[in-house]
Amino acid sequence: MTTGRRKSQRSTRRKLCSPGRPPVWQRENLCRFWQEIAAGLSSEEAGIVAGVSAPVGNRWFRRSGGMPPTHLAPSAPQPKSRNLSFAEREEIALECARMTGVRAIARKLGRSPSTISREIRRNSATRGGDFDYRALTAQWHADRAARRPKVSKLARNRPLRDYVQDRLAGLVATPEGVAFDGPVVVWRKRRAVHRQSRRWSLAWSPEQIAQRLKVDFPEDPSMRISHEAIYQALYIQGRGALKRELSACLRSGRALRLPRERARNRGKSFIEDALMISDRPAEIGDRAVPGHWEGDLILGLGSSAIGTLVERTTRFTMLLHLPRMEDHGKAKSLKNGPALAGHGAEAVRDAIAGTIMELPAQLRRSLTWDQGAEMAQHARLRVDTGLDVYFCDPQSPWQRGSNENTNGLLRQYFPKGTDLSRHSADELSAVAHALNTRPRKTLGWQTPAEALDRLLKADMIDGVATTG
Repeated sequence: MTTGRRKSQRSTRRKLCSPGRPPVWQRENLCRFWQEIAAGLSSEEAGIVAGVSAPVGNRWFRRSGGMPPTHLAPSAPQPKSRNLSFAEREEIALECARMTGVRAIARKLGRSPSTISREIRRNSATRGGDFDYRALTAQWHADRAARRPKVSKLARNRPLRDYVQDRLAGLVATPEGVAFDGPVVVWRKRRAVHRQSRRWSLAWSPEQIAQRLKVDFPEDPSMRISHEAIYQALYIQGRGALKRELSACLRSGRALRLPRERARNRGKSFIEDALMISDRPAEIGDRAVPGHWEGDLILGLGSSAIGTLVERTTRFTMLLHLPRMEDHGKAKSLKNGPALAGHGAEAVRDAIAGTIMELPAQLRRSLTWDQGAEMAQHARLRVDTGLDVYFCDPQSPWQRGSNENTNGLLRQYFPKGTDLSRHSADELSAVAHALNTRPRKTLGWQTPAEALDRLLKADMIDGVATTG
């Protein structure tokens, strides 16, 4: 007996517009993607591992602001077994195409017949007037029905939103209340570019805002929010509370959050077999014995660089010429290939070896450097020169105090924001000579060149006396 109604009208789902083409990925792909992001992979690499293209992985990462949705985070609970998986929906679609009965499908999948019947009735494609069950479309309907949209606290609490936004993006003002707009900056949906104008704002951190709310509104529990909720409102699209461009008011200026594991592994792939500064002998620390050096790079416009070497006892300075490669600015740099800017690991190793091997053996004892990628070939440098290479702790420039002070002096000749590649090797030699012939208070107003010459003569006299 027919009811005179189409099957689509008898389905339990309300009428929907066409969803378009269902996505080719599923929840499993998304979960795998964010697991790989948490492991430290880039968005492109994580997308390929998850079974999608690199551009799709990059799109997922940017759409979520660099942080996984709550239900897809690696720490989120796994879906319960009562939920049908995409693989089971594919099996149901195959059996439906073979005209297999509901109970037979249920026995094959180990499910209740009512589960299979309800799945076909709810998640079939019904626009053609029949229950046409396809796995992709069924998964799309199931994901849509499983959504539990919840309005964020900032979106529904206007006073709280105004307070957060004013402390984050409010205008800078004088004590008399005169506000300044600051430079006009166009938000480019990416991290603020180094050495360019930044948007002026009060720039309270989310943690400062969250804690200050307790002080300003001690009796109002509605004026409470966690700093993580503020970060999510800034970075995750679709939260509807704070504009994404307000992330430029954060001190980091990041438009996307940086995964913790990616930041932890950045620039440390070569540190496993390295000697740390804690392993350095005491004679290096007290500057009693010459021949121990500190090194670093000073950077300029367009990723140009000059290497610096400073002897700890005499403050004698040598500069490393690091010219750009011929293909710089013409060819695209290759991953794990040579650094076209001129200060890659091989270029720095060759420059240090070529410069320091001109010194006598007693002045080639050790080298202390920071944990920069330019020293990735430190083991080869140790073999070529006989130098013991030590590395400072992260974010600890005071452990190379002589070198940092010398770099400050060099900025008189090589200001920040200028192209350092335009200087020739002869010009660097002239600047180094100027520093080495300048009297220094720490040397009793001797010059570094005089102090080094005195030590070399003392070693020669000691050597002759020992031989005689």
